[in-house]
Amino acid sequence: MTEHPTSHEGRQPLAARSQERTRPRQRDAASAPAAAAKAIPTPAKGPGPAAAGPGPAAGPDPQAAARREGDRLRFVGAATRRIARGIDLDEIVLGLCRASVPTFSDAILVYLRDPLPVGDERPVNPFVLRLRRSDRLRLSDEITEGMSESERLRPAAIDPQTDLTPAAELCEVSPGGALAEVLRGVRPVFGDSAAARAALPELLGAGRTVPSGHRAILAPLRGRRRVIGAAVFLRGTERPPFEANDLLVAAQLATHTALGIDKAVLYGREAYIADELQRTMLPDSLPQPTGVRLASRYLPAAETARVGGDWYDAIPLPGSRVALVVGDVMGHSMTSAAIMGQLRTTAQTLAGLDLPPQEVLHHLDEQAQRLGSDRMATCLYAVYDPVAHRITIANAGHPPPVLLHLGGRAEVLRVPPGAPIGVGGVDFEAVELDAPAGATLLLYTDGLVESRLRDVWTGIEQLRERLATTARLTGPDHSPPLEALCDDVLDMLGPGDRDDDIALLAARFDGIAPSDVAYWFLEPEDSAPGRARRLARRALSRWGLDDMSDSVELLVSEVVTNAVRYAERPVTLRLLRTDILRCEVGDDSPQLPRQRRARDMDEGGRGLFLVNRLARRWGATRLSTGKVVWFEMPTRGQ
Repeated sequence: MTEHPTSHEGRQPLAARSQERTRPRQRDAASAPAAAAKAIPTPAKGPGPAAAGPGPAAGPDPQAAARREGDRLRFVGAATRRIARGIDLDEIVLGLCRASVPTFSDAILVYLRDPLPVGDERPVNPFVLRLRRSDRLRLSDEITEGMSESERLRPAAIDPQTDLTPAAELCEVSPGGALAEVLRGVRPVFGDSAAARAALPELLGAGRTVPSGHRAILAPLRGRRRVIGAAVFLRGTERPPFEANDLLVAAQLATHTALGIDKAVLYGREAYIADELQRTMLPDSLPQPTGVRLASRYLPAAETARVGGDWYDAIPLPGSRVALVVGDVMGHSMTSAAIMGQLRTTAQTLAGLDLPPQEVLHHLDEQAQRLGSDRMATCLYAVYDPVAHRITIANAGHPPPVLLHLGGRAEVLRVPPGAPIGVGGVDFEAVELDAPAGATLLLYTDGLVESRLRDVWTGIEQLRERLATTARLTGPDHSPPLEALCDDVLDMLGPGDRDDDIALLAARFDGIAPSDVAYWFLEPEDSAPGRARRLARRALSRWGLDDMSDSVELLVSEVVTNAVRYAERPVTLRLLRTDILRCEVGDDSPQLPRQRRARDMDEGGRGLFLVNRLARRWGATRLSTGKVVWFEMPTRGQ
């Protein structure tokens, strides 16, 4: 429960304010309570907003009554507008409190259902109300001048006998009880009515009372389908009690508040679903493939439009290669995000088949056409080979990547633009380019370089200049830190540049030196496993890893033996030394090996069992020309 001091400036009628200016200011602490009472005007004195609660002193004057009704209508209009300005739950409840205190009441308590039901959900938990917020009148700075601290903090309009602070935090509404009956009736009731006298102790807690007379209103908060809470409006003894028309005012405030809360809860649920959908569509973390370092960023177009069609991915491939993907589906809706998820899943499946980049885009184009005639997307698919220090890129209507060289030169790669995915009937072209060690490749979506203030090519040139400037700051012999480089790229966005969501994928090419690679062809014959053991022993001796020879030779022999059994063409054997030792054995048989438990009398079937026990990781990948079985072993540093 929170309290916020509320200023009552502007509530006083003009006549009362003009009279107060003619009287000398009372700075004596003893006169402070009287000043506080005068600061809460009676509605009959003028046309101020406080006329929303007139008392009997107004008399039968029809003009005064018409004036009070006009003030009441103006107050309701201003209060409902203030409530409607809120977007989330706290803003709406705060709007109700600030609109009510001190203009309509001296204090307010707002209870909401816990948990709040969403949409058509049928609550299964007990009907529990939790005190969400309270607010009450405090003395202004002008009146409290000269008071002590204790006098300054004392409530100005609530009697000590009726002080509701702290009220009960939780209230379980008993089915068929007095509070349940009032809430079911929906209409606000005075606190001294028979129904409210039985319901308020259940809501506020045992021993809590409210001011006598028409000085309390209990207003149920009903949303579109059910009661979601209750509000209690209170007036002290120093201002007129509520009138019958004030029940209509309380009903208006409660209705607008409840409908706003309903919308806020629905919006919160939609935002949660959108965030979860977007999060699951994008990778939780990037892989750490050999020979390349990766970093990524994703920014939604706005807080109110968190779902888009931009995505990025990094997919390890056989031979220590890695596929780098970035794409952009047209639109910013749940449908766009769903289509993005399907295209991303398709790209991962196609990458697992080790298809060339242009073939991947061709199959993505076919998949987009199957999803619908208006499903358009752009995509850039690149495959980096750290051994050959080459990168192969195919583009489907996407902005070209930017390559930042080690010396600080940034260039926009000349990649054929191609047609967007979903057009159909077009061919995609791939280009192969150098990927020197130390260079950084930046893949991005058009939200980074295009906005209402600049065209895409102007944005690409600004991106290139920004990368070159950042690289010059780190010197010609050092590449800028990858994470800091991504942040610096996003800092180039200025006001008005966030028209679209942004996906960013940066790849730092470290490569694998030729001296750390050993590659052989083995004929598919019985002597191949023995020759593979000898070649592996020599390579390990050359790298100073003799202590690993026994275990590596055993695993190489088992994997090569399995490959020779089914191969018809030469078997490939490759060893890669980085921070780990990786062995890859390829053959032309598409059948992937599966680990199984050998029986006691079986002569074979234990090779993969040994690989699984001795290697840190192992796996098998099907290629268009066969398969590759690989395993990794930690080196001494590991």
